[in-house]
Amino acid sequence: MAVTQFLRRGERPASRDAGFIPILWRKLRYYTRLSSLAVLIVIFLLSLVPVLRLVSTAIAPGGEVDLATFASRLSSPAVIRATFNTLDTSFFGALLALMIGAPFAVALSMTDLPGRRTLSFLLLLPLMIAPQVMALSWLHLFGPSSTLLGALNLSPLPGTVNPLLGRKGIILLYAIQHAPIIFITLRAGLTRIPRDLIEAARSSGSSPLRVVLTIILPMVRPYLVAATALAFVSGVGNFGIPALLGMPVNYLTLTTLIYQRISSFGPSVLPQVAALSVLIATLALLGVTLQALALRRAGHRYTAGTPARFTLGRWRLPLALLGWIAILFMLILPVLALVTTALIPSFGVPLNWATLTFSNFEEVLFRQASTNRAFRNSTILAGGAALILAVGAIPLASGLERFSRLSQRVLHGMIELPYALPGIVLAIACILLFLRPLPFIGSLYATPWIILAAYLMRFFALAMKPVTAAIGQMSRDLDEAAAVSGAYPLRRMMTITAPLAAPAAVAGALLVFMSAFNELTVSALLWSSGNETLGVVLFSLEEAGLGTQAAAIAVTTIVIVLVLLLVLDRLGRKLPAGVLPWR
Repeated sequence: MAVTQFLRRGERPASRDAGFIPILWRKLRYYTRLSSLAVLIVIFLLSLVPVLRLVSTAIAPGGEVDLATFASRLSSPAVIRATFNTLDTSFFGALLALMIGAPFAVALSMTDLPGRRTLSFLLLLPLMIAPQVMALSWLHLFGPSSTLLGALNLSPLPGTVNPLLGRKGIILLYAIQHAPIIFITLRAGLTRIPRDLIEAARSSGSSPLRVVLTIILPMVRPYLVAATALAFVSGVGNFGIPALLGMPVNYLTLTTLIYQRISSFGPSVLPQVAALSVLIATLALLGVTLQALALRRAGHRYTAGTPARFTLGRWRLPLALLGWIAILFMLILPVLALVTTALIPSFGVPLNWATLTFSNFEEVLFRQASTNRAFRNSTILAGGAALILAVGAIPLASGLERFSRLSQRVLHGMIELPYALPGIVLAIACILLFLRPLPFIGSLYATPWIILAAYLMRFFALAMKPVTAAIGQMSRDLDEAAAVSGAYPLRRMMTITAPLAAPAAVAGALLVFMSAFNELTVSALLWSSGNETLGVVLFSLEEAGLGTQAAAIAVTTIVIVLVLLLVLDRLGRKLPAGVLPWR
């Protein structure tokens, strides 16, 4: 008992009568310091080094701070216009996402709506599908060459401009892509509202609508602010949607402006785009800070009890039908548009039994060298990042447990920093970091290793979250008993912590793989000849007018994501609560 108590306190035992205790205490202190140092080094390399390199290049390109040059790069007309477009589309996209996600959050969290779990799963799919895939699906749904609308004799007249191109289309797609963020964040607040408050208001004669307006919304206002801020941040860093919907009509946001300048001038404009990246990072971090402050205010405003639940009565089926209609228009119809486009030989050919073909799938999966490489590269890079992070997350999460609560919050903030920053900002940071030769490894620029390094930095937080939650719920008694019995930290890790945290590590690896498999934001600036990823090839095929082949790639990635999500759902029973947002 005495040994267990000093192990918990991390203090030296008062008595040295037990001969092995001083030796055990010294070894424990040594291994604790060593593991803590290792945790700090990994977090520093993956989280802080790229950000510091980016900032230093932006404000001190010649080695000395030059704020005048930094300001001049941000005050050009093109940058001002792109900044306004970024703020405009992100703000109104977040508001529209709030209008979509908030009703779903209330309906699926606080009512007896039938099919709640299935609707939650489907509503979250746009967040799991890559932005460029979502944009492509909507372009093929409403364009003049829409195969789906053509089969229904509803397609626009030939030569009609696609209504989704430009500002309004970007705002709409931001809203649909980021409505799940609103839903997840707001549902976390709604499930904390005690049933007693709702029942007291209802027994006093208040209607369900009045209860929502006067009790529920005021109580979850911090969550509303936090959710809207997160949706805004996601819009600021989004590249796939404005690239496909804005660039064809020269409607540029900050991310697409950076892409254009790098594509046109190469590494020579790195100081300029570094300044733009710092601007994007500042906008994103302001949104993240607002979200954190809002949730902090929501901390302990009331005691959570049994979650409140409304009985819909005769409105139960009509509201469920309305929810399914919304899912139909937001998700099912765009995906069907992709599928029908992938099943025709070329644009303009109507879909029927005579024209139906799988040649596009055969082309991109088996014949075309670039797409074959892209599938191979994306699988290897995403799988490699998932495996490395899954293996490393367990010892890192265990090491974090040894820090104080305040230190843990600071370190978790550092871990989440690369994920909170827009992907294109991290890509610029990686170019700056790995362009010049490094000791022992040389330059990683124009190699697949720079993409792997970016994935490790970008998705570090995704791998850590479920493992940290799992280890935080473990009792320390087993580990302390093994330590008293003389088991070294590595053995305790392999025989106790790792087996118990393995399901969470697998879940984190699947989340990393799904996120990295068809992403575009990071790899758009880091790919090189022979190192293409799926997101890059899909974007290139669409730009080259090979939309049917791009649709085939998009459909394939959606199927892969769905399969992985179903695997995650089956694994969800063994995971800590809150890891999978639809459960």
